[in-house]
Amino acid sequence: MGGGGRVVITGIGAVSPLGLSAPDTWTELAQGHSGIDYITSFDTEGFETRFAGEVKGFVPENYMDRKDARRMDRFAQFAVAAAQEACRSASLDIQSLDPYRTGVIVGSGIGGIVTLSQQYQVLSDRGPRRVTPFLIPMMLGDMASAQVSMAMGAMGANYCVVSSCSSGADALGQGWEMIRRGQADVVLAGGAEAPITPIAVAGFNSCRALSRFNGDPHRASRPFDRDRDGFVMSEGAAVLVLESGEHAAQRGAAPLADLLGYGATSDAYHLTEPNPTGQSAAKAVQMALKSAGIQPSDIDYLNAHGTSTPLNDWQETKALKLALGGDAYRVPISSSKSMTGHLLGAGGALEAAICVMAIENGVMPPTANLVEADAECDLDYIPRTAREGEINVCVSDSFGFGGHNSVMVFSKPGQEA
Repeated sequence: MGGGGRVVITGIGAVSPLGLSAPDTWTELAQGHSGIDYITSFDTEGFETRFAGEVKGFVPENYMDRKDARRMDRFAQFAVAAAQEACRSASLDIQSLDPYRTGVIVGSGIGGIVTLSQQYQVLSDRGPRRVTPFLIPMMLGDMASAQVSMAMGAMGANYCVVSSCSSGADALGQGWEMIRRGQADVVLAGGAEAPITPIAVAGFNSCRALSRFNGDPHRASRPFDRDRDGFVMSEGAAVLVLESGEHAAQRGAAPLADLLGYGATSDAYHLTEPNPTGQSAAKAVQMALKSAGIQPSDIDYLNAHGTSTPLNDWQETKALKLALGGDAYRVPISSSKSMTGHLLGAGGALEAAICVMAIENGVMPPTANLVEADAECDLDYIPRTAREGEINVCVSDSFGFGGHNSVMVFSKPGQEA
């Protein structure tokens, strides 16, 4: 097939702090419920932050053979579960297609840090000969993508995108590009992360990134609020089935949404801080809109990166004003991280799934915990309660440590310019 055609989303799957499926996640999100609570996976005594967005009730053996599960890090287990749901949602049987025309791109910012942390303790306590031979194939960042490929029988291009908190968004963007240039008919694209370990929490605490609102974890993630004090670390995965419009039509699949455009830039500024001008992030938004063939006036809803850190929320607000002009004040905007927390490399993928479900349901999730807006964050950030309204065009942006800026544009099926 030739390149440059329509790219549609035919299936979504998610494992998140709000639920073990995309519909369950959406139900909780639309009601403004929080998935943040005290950490149960390790003893947090002595830690500045004692809460996170843990996935609750996940049993790997419900999704895969026990032997296979034992050879996967938690982040890869999440990815396989999300991919299975996405394929069911899309009524996609890869074995009935050309498997070499089906790719897999699953981003992750940290990869198998759970296994690495555990095995470093084994090394310290019991010596080098007791380290598992599966350490390396479990900790590598590409193993979520590889495990999804094996589980689903996808034999096309298969790799991991690593761009910090933009990883999941960039995976979708690269899948979009792959289909448009005619390299694949179908791409399972998304992100997976399982970072809730002592070393990760301690590390993010040390760089003053995490919220320390230990008295009430449900209220800790407060994007754009005057009293926000950092992001909330979370785990989970989301995978979307991307297809060429022609391929979806041939197999009778009904698209859930179109992926219209993608833009990415780099701040080239600082290891962790966004560029204070907001210009590079704004450029990514403008590039995505241009590739989608739409104007700021066409946007009905924007799912913000909205991490709840002081610098990100200020600079994101500034970037949106630069990119959208006067429409920045018109467009309803919210941060679903106020309820899910920040899934790091999986965040952009989960938020893409949320955008698709927002389009389907005509509901814009709220920015929970936004009680008193920061004076510098003066856009319409949908405080506390979801808002109903027709969504024809939706934008999602993701920004990562290292200056990564990644933006996607979605629409109702068939709304492409």
